[in-house]
Amino acid sequence: MSTPIRRQYLELKHRYPDTILFFRLGDFYETFDDDAKIAADELQITLTSKPMGKDLRVPLAGVPYHSIDGHVAKLVARGYRVAICEQMADPAEVKGIVPRDVVRVVTAGTVTADASLDPLAPNELAAFVTRRDGAAAAFADVTTGEVRLVTGEECQAELLRAAPAELLLEADEEAPPGVSAALRRRPPLSDLAVDAELARQFGEHARGTVAPGAAEAAALAHVLCYLRETYAAALGALQRVRHLASSAYLTVDQRTLRNLDVLPQPGHTSSLFDVLNLGRSAMGGRMLRAWLTRPQRDREELGARHDAVAWATAQPLEREQCQALLRTMPDIGRLTGKVGARSAGPRDLHGLRTGLRATLDLGAILARCELPALLHGALTGLGAAAEALLTLDAALDDDPPANFDEGGVIRPGFSPAIDSLRAMTRDARGYLLAIERTERERTGIKTLKVGHNRVFGYYIEVTASNAHLVPPDYQRRQTLVGAERYVTEELKEHESRLVGARDRLVELERQAFAQLVESLAAGLAALQAVSDGVAVIDLVLGLGQAAAERGYCRPVFTDDGTLRIRGGRHPVVERALGPGRFVPNDCDLDAECQVLLLTGPNMSGKSTFLRQVALIALMAQAGSFVPAESAELPLLDRVFTRIGAQDDLAAGQSTFMVEMVETAQILHQATPESLVVLDEVGRGTSTFDGMAIARAVVEFLHNRKEVAARTLFATHYHELTALADLLPRVKNAHVAVHEEGNEVVFEHRIVPGPSDRSYGVHVARLAGLPPAVVTRAEHLLAEFEASRPGVPAPGNGHVPTQAALFGPSPAEEALRAMDVDGMTPIEAIQKLYELRALVAPAKKRAGAKA
Repeated sequence: MSTPIRRQYLELKHRYPDTILFFRLGDFYETFDDDAKIAADELQITLTSKPMGKDLRVPLAGVPYHSIDGHVAKLVARGYRVAICEQMADPAEVKGIVPRDVVRVVTAGTVTADASLDPLAPNELAAFVTRRDGAAAAFADVTTGEVRLVTGEECQAELLRAAPAELLLEADEEAPPGVSAALRRRPPLSDLAVDAELARQFGEHARGTVAPGAAEAAALAHVLCYLRETYAAALGALQRVRHLASSAYLTVDQRTLRNLDVLPQPGHTSSLFDVLNLGRSAMGGRMLRAWLTRPQRDREELGARHDAVAWATAQPLEREQCQALLRTMPDIGRLTGKVGARSAGPRDLHGLRTGLRATLDLGAILARCELPALLHGALTGLGAAAEALLTLDAALDDDPPANFDEGGVIRPGFSPAIDSLRAMTRDARGYLLAIERTERERTGIKTLKVGHNRVFGYYIEVTASNAHLVPPDYQRRQTLVGAERYVTEELKEHESRLVGARDRLVELERQAFAQLVESLAAGLAALQAVSDGVAVIDLVLGLGQAAAERGYCRPVFTDDGTLRIRGGRHPVVERALGPGRFVPNDCDLDAECQVLLLTGPNMSGKSTFLRQVALIALMAQAGSFVPAESAELPLLDRVFTRIGAQDDLAAGQSTFMVEMVETAQILHQATPESLVVLDEVGRGTSTFDGMAIARAVVEFLHNRKEVAARTLFATHYHELTALADLLPRVKNAHVAVHEEGNEVVFEHRIVPGPSDRSYGVHVARLAGLPPAVVTRAEHLLAEFEASRPGVPAPGNGHVPTQAALFGPSPAEEALRAMDVDGMTPIEAIQKLYELRALVAPAKKRAGAKA
């Protein structure tokens, strides 16, 4: 027979079977059974046992209530879902078992503890569904209340790009390939259920306004339904929904973001995000991430962003003044999310007030300036901070404690009832001292003292030597070594009044604080506008600082599709090298040069050049100035990259099949308004196969009008450079090098024309290959070159023909003619001697040439 608490626990565990259930017992959260074993192992806490019935002991592991957030964060980070069960009444006021219920289920997509969150990145819950009208995905960040919807073909790309922490799928839905989120299978929702869920959150007519399509409505409804089950309070923060139209943005898929090092990655020391993130607040950092992953195609919006950056670049004094305020500003966005979820505590609101006060100071600085449109709109959004700040100042104490245990949360003068109770509790010590003086005079015991402890409450302590002087009305409460403790009716009455006053004070302060949060939540949209305004200002000031300090220029968008960059630089490499050390280069893609074939040695800078052109285009459409002397750019619809694995940009995915799949996707999706960056396509197979594929790809991009993307194509197949004589819009360029004795010096300059050599052996020497290997490679290279009769030596203005390098030699012909299976061992040895004789003349020729 199990105990009532055991039965209560099992009933809750039955309702939440796929979670680790933390069960509140007094000052601890306990786990039982298998949950206890998991918790003990994952959290490195003690596993013990507890009697829960006749002849029944169950495994138990617990943590103190004040450390629950950190333990939950660890479990969620390791893929578990955690249910939090609270006591729903004060145990002192309940006869029998205390009622308990699960108040929240913490999951990867609903975690809100600061320790579990990256301040510079959203933490999103997503849902993906397909319906008769196509596919849709919904994304919700419960920490800020932001919700967005994506439909159609862009769903998968956005799922990969956004990398949500948790993804909801209907039971029969296949997970999009490449998604790394924690997957949750959900039962399908009927149209009626979808309508009801949206109406419950957004109003009766939400289906026609918030999510008119069947797929997007279902995706959003799944997010709402899941939150209602796991963290219903968070629904209060979800008030605005944005629709992302693919035509409004430059599409940059996850592969391109990774290949270009746009966002931070494990194992990489820097990224474009790190270079540009000179903002002072987490809000600005998150907005920078959004701008970089979803660059704009709207000329008017881009003009507004560039106008704002130009202003910030030209106003160093105002920029520094504003950034000084932003540096100390709390994360208003996430604090606002807590207000919407009604989970904000006293210190959260204190932080919000600090941020709002800094926001008004920020607005005062900007109000003195003549601002461009984007910053003027952001400044308008800051105005809503005043009303919220007045509300907070009226009710919240100047320095509130973290909890309500001792009072002091509500400002004096806000509530007469609270002030009265606070005065009573504050004067308790004076009252006790008065009792102590009175009792000393009455009893004549000069050492008598009044004290308090948690077990016995208030008491009068008398030494054993004075016990004979104790009056009859003293009631013995505790005997100590050398002393006795007593109470009197007066002391008990005072204790009762004091305890009641403290409890009442805590209750009234909680009520007043809840009303304060509700009043702030009523203006949630205004607070979110403040957060957005601060983010825009912070981001623009950071981009202005980057442009001013690093010599970035304002890009100009062309109407004829011309891409013309003068003195372009790679922003990440430039910062790593330091000022003045990066070699800038020009790039021209226009009506006469649609495809630029780039040749040159490894390590000479080909890949850096390809990436810098793509990054400059992406930065321009994100709204940033760009690292160049000047930049005329087309408005691109997509940027594609296919980068080789030797650069560790696609580690673990460098097989030839993956290379071909990625190339196929580019060829199917590219348009004349796209930018395609291809680095050494075809190198993952045999020379002739790879060269054939590479040439076919170039011809396809050049000849198909519906594709015809601006293309940068780096290759070691020198034979491809002949395409410049065959295809009118293909041009050659190479990376300049020169030799100093036996050494090769890379100049990192891109110059017209094809390269005449690859200098692979020289690169091998630089990489530290053993001298014996390098020497042997040089000898073999001389033999291969000598075996190509009629081929001019490199460096005389002719392009070497690599196909002849692997032409059949006499030894190879002899090998083909052999019947290996029919040979005896003696015959095989004889053939080896014959083959050696065939190879010997080539060695002699190579030696004579040297």
